[in-house]
Amino acid sequence: MNRTLSRKRPWLAALLAVLATGLGHLYLRRWRRALGWLLALFATSYVFVDPAAMEAVASGGNVDLVALAPVLAVGGLSALDAYLLAHAQNALAGVTVAPDGELTNCPNCGKEVDSELSFCHWCTAELPDVEAGAKVERDEENDAGRDDR
Repeated sequence: MNRTLSRKRPWLAALLAVLATGLGHLYLRRWRRALGWLLALFATSYVFVDPAAMEAVASGGNVDLVALAPVLAVGGLSALDAYLLAHAQNALAGVTVAPDGELTNCPNCGKEVDSELSFCHWCTAELPDVEAGAKVERDEENDAGRDDR
């Protein structure tokens, strides 16, 4: 099944992950990863956090942040993971290769690029050599076809 990736906002994924662990991954439509972060959060809170600190959080009382440090670390790592995952997803969504093997969109900004340039004229990012290998193969095929005549 071939599905297309849509571009997502990394800052929004990170913000949602800060609000609730796993929510940023749900925004990115990564269901198993969101579940994994939730399980990591619950396991960390069960193993490393004092039950009295968890009761203080639930009741709204004064909470020692040092006691909650493991849970805060897992939440922070979840937000960082959501942010980086959104960036990676955008990079994959932005790279489109035409049937002739040439890059049609910039992997950095996603805008259409000129196939004659080695950089994006919109964001000046250097373009990967996706079309270089395909162009060499096409040239070799064309040369072989000329020799047959």
